[in-house]
Amino acid sequence: MTFAAGSTAVRRDIFRGKVWTATPFRVVSDSSDLLALALWPGVERLAPTHQPALSSSRREETVRNLVLPNLAAGKWELAAWTWETNTKLTLLVPGAYFSVDLFFRDPGDLVMWYVNFERPFQRTPIGIDTFDLMLDLVIEPDTSYRWKDEGEYTQARQLGIITDDEHHQVQQAREQVLALLDQRTGPFDERWRSWRREAHWQLPTLPVNATTWPTPAG
Repeated sequence: MTFAAGSTAVRRDIFRGKVWTATPFRVVSDSSDLLALALWPGVERLAPTHQPALSSSRREETVRNLVLPNLAAGKWELAAWTWETNTKLTLLVPGAYFSVDLFFRDPGDLVMWYVNFERPFQRTPIGIDTFDLMLDLVIEPDTSYRWKDEGEYTQARQLGIITDDEHHQVQQAREQVLALLDQRTGPFDERWRSWRREAHWQLPTLPVNATTWPTPAG
């Protein structure tokens, strides 16, 4: 199963068979070694009702006391939330425990690379399913970098959200990402820095079955 360029693909984060987030993307390209997806300001997605608090000064407290405990307990509700920041190009390597986001300002200046460590994506008829494993890596345009959310990652392990096997996979993925960055290959190939969204693309939208399409166990 491959997705046609310009079509809509929904990225869903799934935890224990329940939808945590659902975001429609426009497909940039799809091949056996890389799936490229894009979204930009105005795209409406579904996320837990605490999402607005994650942009406030109380983000760390909210994650520690609300987000992660509720996630571990399977207690959350979804609400519509509009993407309002930069244009985002997401690059996914099949089988990898990470994805790489490139954030662009208009008219296309690269703000940063943002690496999300996550479960390898699984294709579905409406898009892909994965799950964010909390740990992130922020890479500046000059390729300097810093690790992010290590405290959240540790708490998620303690709560049983991230398994020991996933922790092992993430540790290997850290090294893999830094090697790809050093070699400027895969998601860090220089060609992606000059990517621009097709001007004629309309905003992707969620299908009516975005939350009801069967999810994999886990």
